[in-house]
Amino acid sequence: MNADKIIKWFMPKEERFQALLERATQNLLLSAKVFSEIAHASSLEDRKVKGVQLKALEREGDGITRQIFEALNTTFITPFDREDIRSLASDLDDILDHLESVAKYLVLFELAEAPEALRRFAEILAAMAEEIDKIRGLIWDMGNLQKIQESMVRISELENQGDSLYFTVISDLFKKGCTESIEILKWKEVYEGLEEACDRCKDFTHVVGNVAIKNA
Repeated sequence: MNADKIIKWFMPKEERFQALLERATQNLLLSAKVFSEIAHASSLEDRKVKGVQLKALEREGDGITRQIFEALNTTFITPFDREDIRSLASDLDDILDHLESVAKYLVLFELAEAPEALRRFAEILAAMAEEIDKIRGLIWDMGNLQKIQESMVRISELENQGDSLYFTVISDLFKKGCTESIEILKWKEVYEGLEEACDRCKDFTHVVGNVAIKNA
């Protein structure tokens, strides 16, 4: 057994998962920031450059998720139910996947515009990522339950804003008519991906709620 494996074996189990989930939420925070820069970019070339950065962060997130799953498979005692930890990690991974996919669509579809709805979605998702990171820091002590619930409520409010924005922008898109049908389909794919990212943020809070109930 090499030194790294020995360290991991003796590392307090809660700290091990704390460290991995901290890396995951911090990576999501940075990814949301880069996506916001993509959403506000003034040219397709800028989006391509930032898209490369976001892809690297998405791969980093995949690696962290794998490490969490490996830790679950090799750890006898976990701070929460294994399935809850797995779900938390999966939701974080899914959020990042949606952000990276949308950034890829913007480049692939050659969408250089930065409409207000796109920028607003980026702001909503960045705010959700901040609340998720707050929850991650609080969840290890159920004495923080009130603060955890406050962040969960905030994420729910932001998700509602995302839903409202999605239905408004989709309605506006289809009012353009058939003459711009290809552009409509391109932007519809973009906004569906962003709405899905918001939904995965809300899913994260559902798992947190389960953890809170089981550990209260």
